Amino acid sequence: MADAAVGGTRTTQSARRVLVAADKFKGSLTAVEVADRVSAGLRRIVPGLVVEALPVADGGDGTVAAAVAAGFERREVRVAGPLGDEVTAAYALRGDTAVVEMAEASGLQRLPDGVLAPLTASTYGSGELLRAALDAGARTLVFGVGGSATTDGGAGMLAALGARFLKADGEPVAPGGGGLAELASADLSGLDPRLGEVELILASDVDNPLTGPKGAPAVYGPQKGASPQDVERLDAALTHFAKVLEGAVGPVAAEYAVSSGAGAAGGIGYGALLLGAGFRPGIAVMLDVLGFAPALERADLVITGEGSLDQQTLHGKAPAGVAAAARAAGKEVVAVCGRLALPPEELGRAGIRRAYALTDLEPDVAKCIADAGPILERTAERIARDFLG
Repeated sequence: MADAAVGGTRTTQSARRVLVAADKFKGSLTAVEVADRVSAGLRRIVPGLVVEALPVADGGDGTVAAAVAAGFERREVRVAGPLGDEVTAAYALRGDTAVVEMAEASGLQRLPDGVLAPLTASTYGSGELLRAALDAGARTLVFGVGGSATTDGGAGMLAALGARFLKADGEPVAPGGGGLAELASADLSGLDPRLGEVELILASDVDNPLTGPKGAPAVYGPQKGASPQDVERLDAALTHFAKVLEGAVGPVAAEYAVSSGAGAAGGIGYGALLLGAGFRPGIAVMLDVLGFAPALERADLVITGEGSLDQQTLHGKAPAGVAAAARAAGKEVVAVCGRLALPPEELGRAGIRRAYALTDLEPDVAKCIADAGPILERTAERIARDFLG
């Protein structure tokens, strides 16, 4: 049988072992639930099929859950939420490697009743999470950043780890990016000394600088409730923050401000770079941490996906990373998604043979979100008929 082109029905050979390595469908299914539903649909058509589930994440929300699904231990700790109220956040630990997700402490989902606070939300709790991982003996810290409620340049995180940011009257600046406009002096000499003894990896799917037209306030501030005036205030405040830090720690502070990843998660990437973090694309880091390579070697067919397959997917999102690695290993890849906004030729260039959208079976997007699980199982049945027959 001739091999079908993208959008065709069957592969040349039937797959015998399937690896499901998909991200969450944001707002409807976690990555673990996606893997469960896909596995159930496949096995309904091919009973006894060997399916290995490896939920993935790109450093944003869901990163800890993916690590736990891969065998890490979930550790919970009480930390400050973005508005200072105490929340229970989790990190993941295996051996001396910890996966810390800033959204667990400082994410949008931590805001009470969806109240947005672009000027005052703080990353202090993210610093407390990192400190908890250090207390647990972690020597490698994978710091996944994304989904933040904050635009404070990581100032809150640094303060939780021992830095001091003071106004002209000697009092601490107010929490959040807005408060940095009053910053008069910065002192990083009190940072936890253990930070100099560990490997800190900044894992993110964005490479924005701290400020400017492509910086954190301009690009991501509106998602966090920032008005055009707020964006201007935050950009000016973070520019001032970097300038004061330049006086405190030298030219490296200015260099970090324009480095890839500095603008990640409201600028917490900048704070992480000041701590000595090395920046790597989030999905590449997580595939290493989760043990993707050996799982890929065992697979005949790889199924990846996320809620929306679109242009953003191609720029560092989990499915693109999975597909690139699978293609390099000579493995065939198909994708599942809620919504598909990429033509077949772009999917093909990304290494994805074919994509299956929930909207193919249920055009009503609201119903797709509400009933994503059952529809995804039916979608997986289609994959089984097309690729596992």
